[in-house]
Amino acid sequence: MNFLSVLPSLTPAVVPYQGPSRVPRIGILSTYPPTRCGLATFSAALSGGLRANKAAVDVVRIADGPPSDAVEVVGELANGTPASVTAAVELLNRSDVVILQHEYGIYGGTDGDEFVDIVRGLRVPSIVVAHTVLKDPTPHQRWVLETIAAEVDQVVVMTAAAHARLWQNYDVDRRKITTIPHGATVLANVQVKRSGRPTLLTWGLLGPGKGIERVIDVMDSLRELPGRPRYLVAGRTHPKVQAADGDAYLDSLRERAKSRGVADSVSFDTAYRDTPTLAAMVQSAAAVVLPYDSTDQVTSGVLVDAIANGRPTVATAFPHAVELLGDGTGIVVPHDDTDAMRSALHMILTQPRLAGYMASRARLLAPTMAWPVVGREYLLLAQRLCAKRSALV
Repeated sequence: MNFLSVLPSLTPAVVPYQGPSRVPRIGILSTYPPTRCGLATFSAALSGGLRANKAAVDVVRIADGPPSDAVEVVGELANGTPASVTAAVELLNRSDVVILQHEYGIYGGTDGDEFVDIVRGLRVPSIVVAHTVLKDPTPHQRWVLETIAAEVDQVVVMTAAAHARLWQNYDVDRRKITTIPHGATVLANVQVKRSGRPTLLTWGLLGPGKGIERVIDVMDSLRELPGRPRYLVAGRTHPKVQAADGDAYLDSLRERAKSRGVADSVSFDTAYRDTPTLAAMVQSAAAVVLPYDSTDQVTSGVLVDAIANGRPTVATAFPHAVELLGDGTGIVVPHDDTDAMRSALHMILTQPRLAGYMASRARLLAPTMAWPVVGREYLLLAQRLCAKRSALV
């Protein structure tokens, strides 16, 4: 099976920030730490990338659990509370440009349609980051996203797949769509400790749909390889899944490993890790595995972090994986194809030159993904929107 196609080497393109003498003040609306979800992690990292470019950042955080003590958090939005919506909008209007993170499930109302009222209340230029662009939305989901796109100044997507899907399948002004890749934390001098056993790694918040069962099911055929490879699943149950079903999914994975006779080759680690410790864990892995069930996922922060940490990656064929790994940076396998998953993992574990080639491709991409680079792109966009708004006054 030929998984690789070689393209010319990629050269990092770092564009210096060319903003005005006063860097725009940026407002952000999103979930935010201490909330533990992908969107909160993204927004905190983006805030850091903007501040690395000397931008002042004010965050209005969607209230979810304990309050934040981060100095950049200036207020909270309580979903479903009109007075809170009004107050949040006024806080955002103090910025020069607002960056709004959009997912259907984080705002009040049906399909998060309370977000529409927030966008309509803004008096400053606005950018919405569309984290989910559904291939087959419900009529109301379509209305929500199309209405948001009509109200804001610019829509940012993070992949070519999301860009194409948005302008082909939705009624959105093409001129409003901008692609800025998902950022990653790129660390130097990480202290990596590799155990005696090659490790296949999946990490992130857990819940049905992660496809971890796929990897557990092939571990029996890999256990006789040199070094007796192990599969490490690192992460806690997603808070929303935890609230609804507890640790039922995690417990089912443990039971599956036991029933397949591979409990000694599959381990689970629910410890919380800060960024340096997580990077050390990722870089110690022989390969990262993203066996997700979704055929619709246009953005994956875990995928970007795997590449930024220079790891060979095997993923099912969701759109973001096809886009980032299809040039030989990793291996993409069909969904529900156990033989292809087994073959891909076997190749990486037994062919050092192949694994090394993938790792080198990933390391070449990593500098272009760094959050300060991504933050600069957002500032350039903010600068253009400010200039355009000023020209109309």
